Amino acid sequence: MTRVGVLGAGRMGLPLVRRWTAAGFDVLVHDPAPVDVPVHPLAEVTSAADVLVTVLPGAAEVAAVVPGLDLRPGTVWLDLTSGDPRTTGRIAQGFASRGVGTVAAAMGGGPPEAADGTLDLFVGGASADVERVAPLLAAVSRSVRRLGEAPGAGQTAKLVANLLWFAQSVAVTEALLLGRSAGLDPAVLTQALAGSAGDSAFLQRHAGALLAGDHLTTFGLDRCVEELEVLERMAQDAAVPFDLHRGVLDLHRQALAEFGPVPGELLAAHLLQLRAGESFTGPRG
Repeated sequence: MTRVGVLGAGRMGLPLVRRWTAAGFDVLVHDPAPVDVPVHPLAEVTSAADVLVTVLPGAAEVAAVVPGLDLRPGTVWLDLTSGDPRTTGRIAQGFASRGVGTVAAAMGGGPPEAADGTLDLFVGGASADVERVAPLLAAVSRSVRRLGEAPGAGQTAKLVANLLWFAQSVAVTEALLLGRSAGLDPAVLTQALAGSAGDSAFLQRHAGALLAGDHLTTFGLDRCVEELEVLERMAQDAAVPFDLHRGVLDLHRQALAEFGPVPGELLAAHLLQLRAGESFTGPRG
């Protein structure tokens, strides 16, 4: 039986722990905060694990905790954090010198998907290591998308997916505000855009939340900014253009300054409505 050590049993980690336990895995959990499952000392979890899973808030927490872990040769580190692929690559190199494999599987979806086992996973890592953790991934996902042998490849793909989502959220908001200024009902305009050249996954899946004033509070605004800043640094390091998305980042930074580090993926869109003196949930201003 594979013994699974899990660091982080928060909003995402806890439902994953429950699914793996129900699937028959021997799971040991460490979390410094009180959680609804038994917890064990960090040293006990890391020394006993065949696969050590990290489900941490972000790249900073991974960088602060993971490099110093004492893992046995033959262990695989499975990182489910939407982290910085460059940080993951550096840690993976250090682990490889000690005979420890690395797989990073960035998660698409939130706590409901984690609980239902319907996450979309973006996976990077050596084939042999991915095979070892495949049963764990299968127990919590509806799709596993392999991006390459580099451990951070999946994280890069997930960050790029989020980048496009953040950009679409503000682009759609600006477009609907423009339409409303010309007398178009935003809900009617949204329906008219379905199937058009301007259609998008954001319009199809999240326009309803935008029009209802739902800020999508399953992810923190500060974490949105953190991910966009990781992408900006990646673009700078690679000397590739980032002009359009730098504007998206700047708007999210302004929203963070306005509202603080609170949950709300659509707070940048809300800021645009405030600046326009309009609200999709109220009468036209």
